[in-house]
Amino acid sequence: MSRPNFTRAMLCGGAAFAALMAAPAFAQDASAAPAPEQAAAPENGDIVVTARRRAESLLQTPIAVTAFSADKLAKSGAIDLTDIQTTTPNITLKDARGTNSTLAAFIRGVGQQDPVPGFESGVGIYLDDVYLNRPQAAVLDIYDVERIEVLRGPQGTLYGRNTIGGAVKYVTKRLSDHTEINLRGTYGSYNQADGVISASTPIGSMFKIGVSGARLTRDGFGKNLNLGLDNYNKNIWAARGTIEFETPDERMSIRITGDYTHDKSNPRNGHRLIPGLLSGAPVLANVYDTRAGLNNPIQDIWAGGLSMVAEAKLTDHLTFKSISAFRKDRSYAPIDFDSLPAADVDVPAVYRNEQTSQEFQLAYKSEKLNGIVGFYYLGAKAQTGFGVLLGTTIAGLDAYTAGDVRTETESFFADFTYDFTEQFSLSLGARYTWDERNSHVFKANYIGLTSEFGGTPTPFGNPSTDFTGRALFKRFTPRASVAFKPNDQHMFYLSYSEGFKGGGFDPRGSGASAPDVNQDGVRSYQEIYNYLLFRPESVKSYEIGWKGAAFDRALTWAIDGFHSDYTDVQIPGSVGCTVGGVASFCGITTNAAKARINGVELETNARLAQGFAGNGSAITLAGTLGYMHAKYKTFIGPTGVDIANVRVFQNTPSWSVSGTLGAVLPVGPGSVNASTVVSYRSLTHQFETASPFLDQPGYTLLDAHITYSFDGGKYSIGVHGKNLTDVRYKIGGYQYISSTIAGVPVLNGSGGYTPTLGKEGIATAFYGNPRQVFVTVAAKF
Repeated sequence: MSRPNFTRAMLCGGAAFAALMAAPAFAQDASAAPAPEQAAAPENGDIVVTARRRAESLLQTPIAVTAFSADKLAKSGAIDLTDIQTTTPNITLKDARGTNSTLAAFIRGVGQQDPVPGFESGVGIYLDDVYLNRPQAAVLDIYDVERIEVLRGPQGTLYGRNTIGGAVKYVTKRLSDHTEINLRGTYGSYNQADGVISASTPIGSMFKIGVSGARLTRDGFGKNLNLGLDNYNKNIWAARGTIEFETPDERMSIRITGDYTHDKSNPRNGHRLIPGLLSGAPVLANVYDTRAGLNNPIQDIWAGGLSMVAEAKLTDHLTFKSISAFRKDRSYAPIDFDSLPAADVDVPAVYRNEQTSQEFQLAYKSEKLNGIVGFYYLGAKAQTGFGVLLGTTIAGLDAYTAGDVRTETESFFADFTYDFTEQFSLSLGARYTWDERNSHVFKANYIGLTSEFGGTPTPFGNPSTDFTGRALFKRFTPRASVAFKPNDQHMFYLSYSEGFKGGGFDPRGSGASAPDVNQDGVRSYQEIYNYLLFRPESVKSYEIGWKGAAFDRALTWAIDGFHSDYTDVQIPGSVGCTVGGVASFCGITTNAAKARINGVELETNARLAQGFAGNGSAITLAGTLGYMHAKYKTFIGPTGVDIANVRVFQNTPSWSVSGTLGAVLPVGPGSVNASTVVSYRSLTHQFETASPFLDQPGYTLLDAHITYSFDGGKYSIGVHGKNLTDVRYKIGGYQYISSTIAGVPVLNGSGGYTPTLGKEGIATAFYGNPRQVFVTVAAKF
């Protein structure tokens, strides 16, 4: 049977297979082992995680994992997924330049800077075990959540392709056994007004139903002085619905979840760092202000999905699980690169993504041997279309690029742990993946906007690129680890793991730019194919760690050191080019580099005092530390010369440090929980080339939180302050200029910049959030 036919047979037979496997569950007694990913807090209070696809204590899991419980997220005033960056070592989670919703994620130096669909991410984002294949709409707002886990290092065995940096698991709350209503309201700086409501109830003895909705709004941190719009505002609607079914003997369960998010925020436009070279427009005083002129199409982003998770406990040792999902999103995201009123490298863009996935798992649990075998399938479509409004002497000239990337990936995997003794265990895992990419890249010039954005376009010359290509990548990714537990307070582990990030064809590439290798004056299909194709990149990682507790668990820690060999590194390039004799915008991605990354991570929690002001009082200190030394060993530039000595790692600060001082005090009928968080990130480069315009020097943020809870935690009121010292720090930007002063860009513009794309010169930055103070009130009925 061919591979596609095999896949279809697996998918079509999935429901029937699940039903057949589930049937014996009704004949078994109720003494089955717990479901492999059902996470509940153990008696000693440890957070339970599912990093190895089964429920385990955080301190007994031989992987570098950071976990955030729902209570911890609420007390820290977390708003969306990017907020966990502050207290997690060696990660970067941020809004990707011009949106509230597109995620740029890096863990241990590996990630994806350019969020164009068709590229693969190096960090896997999972919503209730469903992999989100593209970064659009992946900045998940935090509501109705049970916990968030951050897995650092390659997860190629259990989680598959595109998790070579790590994975982030967003786990929503299971429905209550009784009728429950939860309300949360927030008001704060910049007219922030958030409302979240969730309700659930059992129906009979086997069904539960729940719904939740969120309305998240905020005025802009600045203004678009040209269009009269708020800049950096927020305008989001979100909803989630869940149906849960479970048999009385708890041997079979089905959970169906649907979610929808609609982001109608204004385009997030950048702040110019230099005066306009043509207009002389001065640099604005407020870094959140802009003069951008592009607002067509109006930014509009929606995403939604439907998933079904079915589990059946076949015997006391075997559990079968099926995860089926469909997701779809569409983003209209105009980007005004020069951030000025004139049409000068203005990019109206649309991204469309769709994915269907199916995973089957068979978990085995016994006293000595625990593990899982499984099959995973993903079929995905990613389409991008964008114009480049050039402001040339030809009125209405638009360089248009469209990319259509189809992905089909399948893999088999297995991962088992054998406990030789109570102290010593060995884990082995492997995954084999078929990853197929079918791509179409189209690039042409038009007079008038293309049909993608309206208007009546007229072709201007012949298309420069009309390419269709197919590539199949196959990879074997193993994992091995040994763990030694001298007692129940300490665990030492040593591990080796591999992962890869998928290859493909650059959906922005220009076939006209392909080298004419045989010098025949014609760029052949094979020459264009070789030019647009980029191969998968790989990471091999070695890690050693120690997780421990002391003083009756008053002190806990997790420390690890790692070494990663990073090969075939994909280097995306966004450059000015010539298409059909007209200046335009192109991209080309190459496997230009090899790198070595060494690092250390530490997470610790200490209970400094307890019971000093009555039962439940405590003072705690938590700390995190991440250090990385990331260095390119080779980096082959456009001319074929190794330029590794002048290239840097992007979004990878050498140091990320945080400290949280907390206190819990009983007050009246409730208790006060207060904390202060100080976090530091060292110099961060935005691209592989250091830039005095865009690079962010080291900076420190100060946050503070105080929450009063009473009536058994049913009611709470919290006051949260973030970035209290109002630090201005860059999180992204664009640069398309060079300088005439010794080839070094200067910030005051007196050197006479030379634009490499457009006329005004592009050096535009985006900034992290300013100081925000807000009050949150929550109630549970």
